Amino acid sequence: MDTLTLNNGVRMPALGLGVFQTPPDETTAAVSAALELGYRHIDTAAAYGNEREVGRAIHESGVPREDVFIETKIWISDFGYEETLHGFDKSAAKLGVDQIDLLILHQALPSDFDRTLGAYRALERLLADGKVRAIGVSNFMVDHLTRLLDATSVVPAVNQLEIHPYFQQHAVLDFDDKHDILNQAWSPIGGITHYPGWGEDRKSVLEDPVVTGIAEAHGKSPAQVLLRWGLQQGRSVIPKSTKRKRIAENIDVFDFELTPAELAALDELETGRRGGPEPEDVTLASFGKPIPEA
Repeated sequence: MDTLTLNNGVRMPALGLGVFQTPPDETTAAVSAALELGYRHIDTAAAYGNEREVGRAIHESGVPREDVFIETKIWISDFGYEETLHGFDKSAAKLGVDQIDLLILHQALPSDFDRTLGAYRALERLLADGKVRAIGVSNFMVDHLTRLLDATSVVPAVNQLEIHPYFQQHAVLDFDDKHDILNQAWSPIGGITHYPGWGEDRKSVLEDPVVTGIAEAHGKSPAQVLLRWGLQQGRSVIPKSTKRKRIAENIDVFDFELTPAELAALDELETGRRGGPEPEDVTLASFGKPIPEA
């Protein structure tokens, strides 16, 4: 497993298992399989409702706690300084840990950015107190990051974004690179491009002839090609699956390299079409929900 060094010196496995939309009753088995297969980075979130099952799988795995990098996210309903400190307590209790490796804000909440700033200052406090090893953000655009950097002291270690060949977010990636913020891809194999609700004309990047052609040339799957594309550009990638076969396939990406021409061909697939919600549309009125106590 390759690792990446965050801007505070913490090392993080480059590839992790995501558990977005994984039902609690399937989460423990998926995480257990991942750990058996060599994963050492698990990405969850308070809003996913499965932190408890992630923690159970880690504790039952036999893998030493210090060898597993745990990442989770504070939901917008728990933004604000005191609220976010309590949000950490809830997540840590559900995960069954005293320290979280990477804690990030799940959305920018631009409609109430003062709450976002309060939440981030709470992350800074948690970092200073040693309760988290690194802090970051998710789905923050350039203007959100600019406002955050102007008002806080600690540069985020990570910005987790929707990144796949059909939606590459170059402006944000460039800003992050300039400020030593690691780009981390959610939906790195483009699952969001064919989820229900993508649209009647939705098209899976996994079925794109450019992707399938490169996969055939390497004797790899389209998903493996897309993960390799992200890794070779220095990103962290968080593929999600509940199927053991797919979980195994997704980690088997460190034994081949894409050529410069193949990387360029994948870069040219950009559509500019976001699959997830527009960051500006994520408000407490439209997306707020209570996060249960531990």
